[in-house]
Amino acid sequence: MDKKKIIIDTDCGSDDAMAIAMALNDESYEILMFSIVAGNVSAKQAAINTLTTIEKSGTYEPPVYMGVELPLVREMIFAHETHGNDGMGDIGLVPHRLTVTPGNGVLKMLEILEAEPENSVEVIALGPLTNLAVAIRLAPETMKRVKRISVMGSAGLGTGNVTPASEFNIWQDPESAKIVVESGLPMMFVGWDACLDEAMLSAADIERIRNSGELGKFAIDCNKCLMEMNCDRFGEPCLDMADPAAMAAALCPECIEKCDKYYCEVDISFGISAGAVLVDVYQFSGKEPNVWICSKLKPQVYKDYIFRTLHA
Repeated sequence: MDKKKIIIDTDCGSDDAMAIAMALNDESYEILMFSIVAGNVSAKQAAINTLTTIEKSGTYEPPVYMGVELPLVREMIFAHETHGNDGMGDIGLVPHRLTVTPGNGVLKMLEILEAEPENSVEVIALGPLTNLAVAIRLAPETMKRVKRISVMGSAGLGTGNVTPASEFNIWQDPESAKIVVESGLPMMFVGWDACLDEAMLSAADIERIRNSGELGKFAIDCNKCLMEMNCDRFGEPCLDMADPAAMAAALCPECIEKCDKYYCEVDISFGISAGAVLVDVYQFSGKEPNVWICSKLKPQVYKDYIFRTLHA
């Protein structure tokens, strides 16, 4: 069976790491490359974390390219309180063998889209959308060759995780998100709401993964800071796995319970709603829907996909 081809764009923090490990262990897909963007941590640290994750996953080793290292307009504000200063729980994880591949991640993404058949490569974006916005501005016709862009981004139909209305990835670089949303390309946003409530990994789920072997231990231990935060935020040890939710929705659509197409636009103001993705649920604008919003997963199907791809 021919494998489906994907490119992963990541600001690799601890939940990205779990998502990447899942994708590397899904035998239906081939990751052609990783492009690195700044977000959870600096781009250089995100590259280190991606290389570490590839080594820990123990499968194949796609090339990792550096992309854009700053948002288009705004200052960087990292997520150290959520993922640790190194983005991976500050437990000393580093790659022992792999290094970044020379070349620019945005240009390499465009090269691959030109070389592969049209509508055969999906891009999965786990961080701010800076690399994709630059690619769209540089080569809009080449980007039209993409099969779909799947994004971990937006609050979905719920509330934000960094402001009342905004989710971190979009809030970090809303100008880039606006370019992507207005590009007309086929895309699905998986909102933060998709990984909440029954879709959160419970204490029992966490133990099952952690006790399953070295890969599971890595996937849980690097999320140490997030788990500690969630004990305060939700009152119990649990993990809201935003990037694994997006990866599961992209690679295993059977996980999806609610995904509808709406007209969306991105707030690029500098007020309290900066970075919000405004989802026109009731069609007030009268405009054509432009983004699929996945706002809910089937909890057990989603968790079973995590267990399968992490060998738990």
